[in-house]
Amino acid sequence: QVQLVESGGGVVQAGGSLRLSCAASGLTFSRYALGWFRQAPGKEREFVAAISWNGGASTDYADSVKGRFTISRNNVKNTVYLQMNSLKPEDTAVYYCAADPSPGPGLRIGSFGSWGQGTQVTVSS
Repeated sequence: QVQLVESGGGVVQAGGSLRLSCAASGLTFSRYALGWFRQAPGKEREFVAAISWNGGASTDYADSVKGRFTISRNNVKNTVYLQMNSLKPEDTAVYYCAADPSPGPGLRIGSFGSWGQGTQVTVSS
């Protein structure tokens, strides 16, 4: 059973930075693409970033975070990260980690699942 545990959220002022971590278990980590999503109060969950399997050669970002957020992975630590810089109040949300249900190449973002419990990020103005 896949288990994803997010950490690293908190309260930060606008313009600040945070790094989220997601520790994975129950899967051969390097074989799966992984991603970050977020859900703000009263809004639907939305895609933030994704990284491909193995060495993470391919990444994808939502337009709203391009140039500010960076996704990376450490296949030894079975952990995926989201470095968030130049944070804005509109980045305030619960951030979730998710995994592609199938191993291999590609970023099937619409199929991602096995959601973690989420970590709250609050950006004050």
